[in-house]
Amino acid sequence: MCRISAGLVATLVVVMQAATLPLFAQQAPGAFHWIDFHSPEDQSVVIWVTRALEPEKWTAIREIGVEYDAALVVTTLRANPQSPANADTFSVWNVSLTSHLVTPLFKGVNLRWLDWMRFAEGKPLEPAVLYDNCKDCPADTYFTSFHYDVTQHMWAARWMSGGQGIHLWSAHTPPGVDLSQVYAVLADPNGVELVSTWLHFDYGDAKPAEDYVYQYDLDPWSGLERTQQLNGKQAESMKLRLCKGTDAVAGLERGQDSAACALKPKEGRPKRRATPTPGNHGQSATPERNPAAAKP
Repeated sequence: MCRISAGLVATLVVVMQAATLPLFAQQAPGAFHWIDFHSPEDQSVVIWVTRALEPEKWTAIREIGVEYDAALVVTTLRANPQSPANADTFSVWNVSLTSHLVTPLFKGVNLRWLDWMRFAEGKPLEPAVLYDNCKDCPADTYFTSFHYDVTQHMWAARWMSGGQGIHLWSAHTPPGVDLSQVYAVLADPNGVELVSTWLHFDYGDAKPAEDYVYQYDLDPWSGLERTQQLNGKQAESMKLRLCKGTDAVAGLERGQDSAACALKPKEGRPKRRATPTPGNHGQSATPERNPAAAKP
């Protein structure tokens, strides 16, 4: 009979477990952890957060993520006990763990947690989300990520404008205009990611078409958030990059089949998978800078 050593068995188990892990999934930074609502070690945080949020309007606490002395909290609100669960709205809060100070970050519907992302070299990974602005309606889609602000000892959301994150997709087309939309979360060779959107307004014979190309990233020197409208060669280069989608994070791209991209090259290569980040307590107005939102 052939004998297999315990060490070999352990090695095989590790290899098999590793093979089942999502490809390219990013792990949370060591200082961060999701609260386990059933863990005795986490009960003090659960009680603290619950008491801090008592004055606010919510039905359930969905997630609590802790880094140092601040909690990133997601609550849900159900209109009434008979309302369907998928109609809940959510709110994201920063809750101080040294005081009962509560800071609202933003709200919406259909929150989707994404893989951890890095927006600057040498900086910590950040949890990222997609979400919508309404349910059972033509919804606009937004993107943001969260970072722990060491100077303020609190959580903050990136690229906020008008109370919302990056406006990725508009469900509303101005009358008399053929609107093409393209967006992607793009990964640079150094592993740093950025977000870009392209809006192409075709007015037919009424007037020349208009293009609005934006790039959202962090300044590599200051670490501050940047929202840049690209023009000229920079805009054309980004349009080509968006339409090819060769360095887009899979699952975080849309519009590559639009009329605006119809004449652009589309050859691609494998992309990094956008892996949802597991939570521990269940699964889960338009920015003024967006021209589509401003059009009547």
